[in-house]
Order: sequence, then C-alpha cells, then structure tokens
Amino acid sequence: MERLDPRARSDIYGKRINRAASPWRAVSVPYLTIMLGSLLPVLLVADLMPLSPPFGFLLLLGWRMVRPGLMPLWAGAPLGAFDDLVSGQPFGSAILLWSLAMITIEMIETRFPWRGFWQDWFTAGVMSVVYWLVALLASGASLTSDMLTAALPQGLLSVLFYPIVARAVAGLDRFRLARARTIN
Repeated sequence: MERLDPRARSDIYGKRINRAASPWRAVSVPYLTIMLGSLLPVLLVADLMPLSPPFGFLLLLGWRMVRPGLMPLWAGAPLGAFDDLVSGQPFGSAILLWSLAMITIEMIETRFPWRGFWQDWFTAGVMSVVYWLVALLASGASLTSDMLTAALPQGLLSVLFYPIVARAVAGLDRFRLARARTIN
C-alpha cells in the first residue's frame, strides 16, 4: 500500500474540511422554493378550473414539517401575500390561511413532539383540503355540486402530492446545507 506524503494528504482532504454552507443559500432556498411553488400553478391552468394543487402551500407545509425550526412563525404572512398576488385569489386570503397553517402546525408540534411521517401526511392532508375548500369559498364562486366535482381532483392531488413534496424538500434541504465549493 502506498503511503501519501502528509502535505499531499492535506491537499486531498483539506479542500473538504471546514467548509461551511453558504449563508445566502442556507437562508434563501426555503423562501425561494415556496415562491416558485406559488408560481407553478399559474403555468398549469386548465380552461375551467386549475387542476394542479397549491404547490406553494404544500411547500410551506413541507418545509415547516420537515425542518420544524427553520422558518419563523410569521413567515406565512409575506409568503401568503406573494401567493395572493400571483394566484388571483382575493388579497389577504392566503395571508390569513398560511398564517393560520403555521400557527396550527406549531400547536400540533407543541402537543405531539414525537410526530412521524404518517402524522405529518395526515396533518398536511387535512390542512390542504381545508385550504382548498376555504380558497374556493374566498374566490367568490357559488359552491355547487358541479363546481365541487370539477375541483375535486385539485383537492385530491393536494393530499396525494405531500409525500413527493416532503421528499423534494428533504433534497432541497441537503442542497441548502451543502458545503460551498472552492475554486482553485
């Protein structure tokens, strides 16, 4: 077995030791992904009603549940304001609903600190269905059985997409905390 010179070994491993994550990336990735998630349904619009789930809200739930202490409790208000501006919902509806979601998740985490994936999925599913129904009411449309039937895929996809969103958030969190590379 060939032995390396100690100076050569420090050159090989020294580039990977004591490298901190980029502070800008560590702070901005959650907020930027939630804002991009709010923009995504605008691109996927059907003729009558949107069929895509509210990805911004699902990403907010994902970041809050995967990384509980990362975002402050008040972060739902500005992110909800951005979602209101791009989604076309009455201004203030997402601000209120996202803030209430953050407060509800905080209360659940205080009450059940040992939560797991199934509890997170159940919580996110209930919250996304409630969000979907209240957003339908806040839109000003009359709720008929035909409208609920047409909008049902959006509510169902909101529940079914949470595991995918949670997995994506975990990957984005690894990217967020990845060490900065140096260029030599």
